[in-house]
Amino acid sequence: MHEILNPADVDASGLVELAQDPTAPEGLVFHHAVEGKPLATPWQVAVLRAALLAKHSLPEGLVLDCACGSGIQLAAYASSLHRPVLGVELEPARAHASAFNIQTVAAHHAATEEPWFTESRIVSGDGTDAEGVLRAVDTAQRIAFLHLDPARPRNSRTHALEEMQPPLHSVLREWAPHFAGEPAFVLDLSPRLTDQQRGEVEALVEALWPGLPRTWEWTSRGRGRVDRLALWGGCVAERGTSRRFVRVPQTLGKEALILRTGDTHEAPTVRVHPPKRGEFVTLLDAALVESGLVSSWLPSVSKDHTFRWAVVEGRRPQVHHEHALRLNQQQGTLVQATGRVVELLNIELNESTVDGLVEYALEHNFRSVKLRLDLDPTLQPVLQGSLDRQLQRRHGVREGFLTRHPNGHTLLLCVLVHDEVEGGRP
Repeated sequence: MHEILNPADVDASGLVELAQDPTAPEGLVFHHAVEGKPLATPWQVAVLRAALLAKHSLPEGLVLDCACGSGIQLAAYASSLHRPVLGVELEPARAHASAFNIQTVAAHHAATEEPWFTESRIVSGDGTDAEGVLRAVDTAQRIAFLHLDPARPRNSRTHALEEMQPPLHSVLREWAPHFAGEPAFVLDLSPRLTDQQRGEVEALVEALWPGLPRTWEWTSRGRGRVDRLALWGGCVAERGTSRRFVRVPQTLGKEALILRTGDTHEAPTVRVHPPKRGEFVTLLDAALVESGLVSSWLPSVSKDHTFRWAVVEGRRPQVHHEHALRLNQQQGTLVQATGRVVELLNIELNESTVDGLVEYALEHNFRSVKLRLDLDPTLQPVLQGSLDRQLQRRHGVREGFLTRHPNGHTLLLCVLVHDEVEGGRP
């Protein structure tokens, strides 16, 4: 049984979570069902994806999200493309939230009389039942574009494709006959998928549409992790682009930094060498490394011909090089920190040794040192707080960071590149 919700007719009754999205303009407040907010796509990410989609020519037909959740991404598609949308959500309360959030976005854009809003519909029902959904909304329209962001196990570092709901193979198989032309879709998947699992996803698509163009996209908002991993397929895949990396800007209104390649992926090779003073150490955006685009990007911002990879996996990929990177403001968003090693510390950092770190920092005229290494989550704020308090009382001028050499025994105290010309011992 499918229930049809008209976004123009719903209200907020029964929706228990209300929150201002920190990435959305002031006043754009979204409603969610129980535990819906943590699962919702940030508005900035949703709008950025909709803008990328708008660059492609879609056929006439429905813009479909068959597991729309709170409807944030669906609302961004509708308002950016100015096309009616069709959302399907199995959980009734979330379907209600989705309909109301589309209304909220339309009101924010003063577009409640526009066809893209008045003709949009949300279906509370099974997103794998293509025939049932189309009968429920009584339409003969074909599918111009399909978006799928399946639910997956929370608080789990790994999971199988079979644990996604609704299952990828069921969604693609059931909706395949209803596309208006060459299929166009975005599969918004878990950023924890392995290379093997990405291959399994590609095999599902290939079995249905042999030779269909495909582009993998890694999205990052910084913070040392991959935020989104998506497969763009069909007429919305970028021709000649097998992998794309998107760095979401820190503030609304700024353009995203996008890197592309059509080359095959070759993971960097770890080469652990003895630590030394004077070399440069850079901690990179984890998503940039996982996307496979880092190997072509690094030479574009450095005169180095070789880079020594110390850490490839995890939240803080670490590369060593002989010369400073040449970064503009936008390129600088792709690094967590970059600097020159001024001291090697053979200590285990804890509450009893942090004062010794302070002494080294003062010797090199630091006013700030950020801890960029794996520590006990309960200990990290204690040590960072102690560092900050002790250094702020002095008169240092340099800024830097502390990271760990992959040998596990040596800590690297680094001065940030932009402070290399400031006061203090070279």
